[in-house]
Parts: sequence; C-alpha cells; structure tokens
Amino acid sequence: MSGGLFVFTVASVINLPIRIVFPVADGFFRDVVWLSGAPLTFGTLLVLADFLLFYRRRRRGHELSVADVDRSAVTVVLTAYNDEASIANAVADFLASPLSRRVIVVDNNSSDGTAAAAAAAGATVVVETQPGYGRCVYRALSEGATYTDTELVALCEGDMTFRAADLEKLLAYIPHGDVVNGTRIVEQLRERATQLTTFMFWGNFIGGKFLEFKHLGRGTVTDLGTTYKLCRSRFLREHLSDYDPSVNLEFNAHFLDVTLKNGFKLVEAPVTFHAREGESKGGNVSNSRATRVGFKMLAGLLISWRLIRAR
Repeated sequence: MSGGLFVFTVASVINLPIRIVFPVADGFFRDVVWLSGAPLTFGTLLVLADFLLFYRRRRRGHELSVADVDRSAVTVVLTAYNDEASIANAVADFLASPLSRRVIVVDNNSSDGTAAAAAAAGATVVVETQPGYGRCVYRALSEGATYTDTELVALCEGDMTFRAADLEKLLAYIPHGDVVNGTRIVEQLRERATQLTTFMFWGNFIGGKFLEFKHLGRGTVTDLGTTYKLCRSRFLREHLSDYDPSVNLEFNAHFLDVTLKNGFKLVEAPVTFHAREGESKGGNVSNSRATRVGFKMLAGLLISWRLIRAR
C-alpha cells in the first residue's frame, strides 16, 4: 500500500513539468499513475484482512495486564552532548525528586564542559566515546540497568525539555508494560515555543501511526521520536542486546519497533514538553533535518534498520 502511494504521489508531482518539456511522455506517466492503483488495491485488501481476520489473534498476549513493580525509587539516566548550558539544571531537577535514587549522565564525548557541570551538580558521569545518539542511549540504559537497588530506569535528555515532575505519570502506567513511552502529543501539556515545530509534531504522530499499523493490535503509538521513557531494569538486562546501538538519530523509533516486534508490552503516557536550554544537536535542528531523519525512520520501519546504521 505504501509502495502504491509512493509511486502515485511521485508520478503525479512530476507529471506536469515533464509533460510541458516532453509532451510525448504524457501517456507513460498516465499509465504509471493508473497502474499504481494495483498495489494500492492489493494493500488495502491486506489491511482489511488484518483487521477482519487476524486482529484478535495479533492482540494475544497484549491484553490488559498488571505486573506491579517497586515504584518507590528510580535510577535516572540522562544523555548529553555539548549540553553545558542545561545539564546542571536537568541533574538538579531530577535529584530534587523524591523518586530519583540517583542520576547518571552519559556524556557522548562532549567538547565543552558538560561532564564537569554534571558532576558538580551531583550526577554520576559516564563518558561514551563512540559518537552517535543510539550509542549514547544504549550506554545510558546499560548503565542504569546495572543497579539492583531500583527496579526501574528512566531515560531522558539533559536539555530540560522534559521534567522530573512527570516521573509520576510514567510510574502510574509501568504496571501495565515493560516500557512506558512519554508522548508529547497532548497540546495542553506543551509549551508554546519549543524546538518541536508543527511539522515535526505531525511527522512524529504520523510516523507513530505507521509503527502502530505495522504492529497492529500490539500497541498505540502517537510519538515516534520522544526520548522520555521508563523501563523495567530486568527487561533491559535481559533484552537490551536485541537493539542496535549503531542506529543513530532514529534510535527511538528503532527501540519502539523492536520492542513491539519482540512481543514486549509498550504503553504511552502523556508528559509535559518544554523549550530546551541551549542549542539543539539532534533531529530537531530544522525541518529539513527532521525530514531526513523521518525518511530514515520510515526506511527502518518499512524495510530494515540495517539500511540506516551509522557507518
């Protein structure tokens, strides 16, 4: 179905300018647009079959469940890259929460004073020398899961876009899942001015629906790129090796995709979203960069994550 839509859209967009330059090509593009209806029709039939014949079977093991866990304390892991302007405030925010047992900052080889500022604020600092957002997140989750005095690991960024006050929201849903994903989709919980433009907002929502469609009946996904998550420590110790740290800025989408693919329980919880402190270095730098990252996410979701590994 996606293939048919792609062919139809591309052929329709380039049809008019090519007809002006090469009038003889008119018939060819008309045929291409017409033939794109075949995969669209076949894809639609497969979608209907998924809903009508296989939906109940696909939901097996994903019904409502309650597996409680000790929610009195959390190990917080913050990823950071050249976040000297914000990391101390982020560390202080989480350390002030009675739910935080400790805060670990994984510095992805920053060239500024990120590590020193985090340590001065009271965090345990770990340096991940291999570049890449995926490697930084993977290291952060690995470090957090090594602590056995807490049963939960909260993953966040050190740029103050997310806040410790929302830990309570994530904790409320963790009995029902292995991973609770914080979603930024609720308008009333977003500050007016953030690095998440309207274009990025809807791109994350649409991408989340692609993922939900791919794993029909296994989860509801409304935010493909959010970085605020709460994970069971035991789940991370046993299954973190299933994920590929060489996936770079698209790692959050990869994490959600593999989680659902392997049959683990993923739940979403709405969280607040704030303007970041300092400069953005990830996929939110601009709409053009977000578009490139979004296309890579879709390639990973629809084809294979091996296509977009960081070299």
